[in-house]
Amino acid sequence: MRIREATSEDWAQIWPFLRDIVRAGDTYTWDRDVTEGRARELWMSTPPARTVVAVDGDTVLGTAKLARNHMGPGSHIANASFMVSPDHGGRGVGRALGGYVLDLARADGYRAMQFNAVVETNTRAVALWQSLGFEIIATLPEGFEHPAKGFVGLHIMYRKL
Repeated sequence: MRIREATSEDWAQIWPFLRDIVRAGDTYTWDRDVTEGRARELWMSTPPARTVVAVDGDTVLGTAKLARNHMGPGSHIANASFMVSPDHGGRGVGRALGGYVLDLARADGYRAMQFNAVVETNTRAVALWQSLGFEIIATLPEGFEHPAKGFVGLHIMYRKL
């Protein structure tokens, strides 16, 4: 597996699994019926933000987006989002992307990284981020409407770089 900057050509492989993950409605705070155009606009970042992909040969296994969490005086805190194709889950793609993005954020001069909305029932993601040094600093009770579990909490997770 190799991780590199995403190109516009990667979108054709990113969109199908991104669409399915968002439509499932159990991990992302995006509108479940997001259009391809809007999803591309949100995911395929422009500088200073970055989008990367994990690839095996020509196959995109997963993707991540790194950006400032806030503007101005808060721009030293990074934010990131991750999506791994369900066809390639459980193979360490998320962990590899997480480590890569943390290194990239550090190299870009960020002082910390904050995740604003980790769904508490997404226990695999919560465990992964905790294993990479993130801590839950707050939970917004009933901040997310899960399609099967109803209203569940949204964790805010933080890690100093």
